[in-house]
Amino acid sequence: MAYDVIVIGLGGMGGAAAYRLARRGLKVLGLEKFTPAHTLGSSHGGSRITRQAYFEDPAYVPLLLRAHEMWDQIEQDSGERIFHRVGGVIVGPPDSDTISGSRASAEQYGLKHELLDAHETRKRFPTLRPEADEVALYEEGAGFVVPEAAVRAHLELARRAGAELHFEESVKHWEQGRVTTALATYEAEHVVVCPGAWAPELLRDLEIPFEVERAVQHYFTPTGDFDDHPVYIWDPADGRGFYGFPRIDGAVKVAFHTGGDPCTADTIDRTVHDHEVEAMVDATARPMPGIAGTYQRGATCLYTNTADRHFVIARHPEHENVTVACGFSGHGFKFTPVVGEILADLTTDGATRHPIALFDPARLRGGA
Repeated sequence: MAYDVIVIGLGGMGGAAAYRLARRGLKVLGLEKFTPAHTLGSSHGGSRITRQAYFEDPAYVPLLLRAHEMWDQIEQDSGERIFHRVGGVIVGPPDSDTISGSRASAEQYGLKHELLDAHETRKRFPTLRPEADEVALYEEGAGFVVPEAAVRAHLELARRAGAELHFEESVKHWEQGRVTTALATYEAEHVVVCPGAWAPELLRDLEIPFEVERAVQHYFTPTGDFDDHPVYIWDPADGRGFYGFPRIDGAVKVAFHTGGDPCTADTIDRTVHDHEVEAMVDATARPMPGIAGTYQRGATCLYTNTADRHFVIARHPEHENVTVACGFSGHGFKFTPVVGEILADLTTDGATRHPIALFDPARLRGGA
């Protein structure tokens, strides 16, 4: 049977793409190696920070403005609760890239924010204990999205729009116009590849040196009051930065954003070790002494990093009718709905109104 589009990978980005494409009336087949909303890739863990004062690059802000609109619509259409606007705090030295970059993005796009000194931060948020020379940027519109709910919502909406979704069907090979799985071979006018941590294998011909990194998420019962609490990113001068969330379902989640061990999607160590828990407790003891109370559990996920930590979203440079989205480097999930829209645009029109020049794979190809 022939399709208009085959989407490879039905995690966050692939599910959103399948929905947007099916909504445009295309005959869509979605293929996923695992079960829906599984815990073996990058789209799980109960929470993902979303913010718009984006220190990584101001070019992301228009995409985030659109994504926040789209999360609201996805919630209405699916009935899933996805986006929790609890506010967000970024703490660090005033001249750090994290603070200065967030402030620059907020000012460039007129985003509502406040810059608090250490005293004001401790008064406003008693759980935070910044040093005298640290500041906090507070963004009222920030919060978190629930990745499992987001994936479920996009998959259900894709089904309602007519997409055919196959789970536990691993892709063995793809080429322009044809995809072969463990069960069958399918043909389509266009292929969209959203492989997550399997990008090094499924997109080898992109010639991009993706690095897959093991990331560990820690869940504690805190001793402080984290029920009505913003999400936070702490970027101290010593480089031991971490991020976390309010209490959700009885636990707070906290994690390091960088420093995970290189791995592959199929060989990742899924065990959370005692020394990793101890490192998290030690890093939070001074700045947030109430957070690491009783340890509940840990979980692993996968970051698929590019050399510059920016995404890859484009038509495949060697295959006219193939579109790719990968290399989200641990900060991509908040963009899920707008990435789905961009992939639908690139597939149907070959272009998009959204600013995606930053994500051109040409910048990375052939790197070591």
